[in-house]
Amino acid sequence: MSRHSYHIDIESVFEGVCGLFPNLKPEEREIIRNNITCQFYRKGEIIYKEGDVPQGLVCLSKGKVKLYKEGVGGRDQIVRMAKPIGFIGYRALFADENYSATAEALEDAVVCIIEKEAFMGILRNNAELTLHILKSVATELGFSTNRTVTLTQKHIRGRLAESLIFLRDTYGFEDDGKTLKVYLSREDLANLSNMTTSNAIRTLSGFADEGVIELDGRRIKILDQYRLERISDLG
Repeated sequence: MSRHSYHIDIESVFEGVCGLFPNLKPEEREIIRNNITCQFYRKGEIIYKEGDVPQGLVCLSKGKVKLYKEGVGGRDQIVRMAKPIGFIGYRALFADENYSATAEALEDAVVCIIEKEAFMGILRNNAELTLHILKSVATELGFSTNRTVTLTQKHIRGRLAESLIFLRDTYGFEDDGKTLKVYLSREDLANLSNMTTSNAIRTLSGFADEGVIELDGRRIKILDQYRLERISDLG
């Protein structure tokens, strides 16, 4: 499907984005409506690159996105995974910095941008909204701090178990209550867990042999959540 043939229901997307912001006044909704642009991205397409200048607040309306930094020797490190409806890249926007990571669509996605000055104008006049955004930034900072400890102190098994739990908590399960509702390549799983792809493959196979998970291509079924959490906790 080409980008141009995909129909974006602007009204429902707009309502979804506004739902992210509590206590919006009617005139503030109108400012957002007049300053929002939406675009469709195919799976694998880049939404923005590390080093780009933020043009506004980026909202993920549909699909899943990975944010990664290029590491040493060309190996990427996934620093965040995003789900709809939510913001991405807002730290750089508020810090007045260029993006510190690249955002790529993990599946077909709809992304909206609220123009920077228009959004900043709303924040200056709406304390409730500003506090809400501040809470989001603080939550993400806490998450990043915990991930730093995980990725530097846990052993390979603990790191991969923690990544699977993180994917469960972020995206949830399919209707069977066991299959993760996100399908990552082994390389992406490795990049999320700070390990080589071969180590990720080996460790996943080990988990499968132990009956903790079941593998079917990119589909991962968690059979024993308690044991997976124990592996993660033990590090």
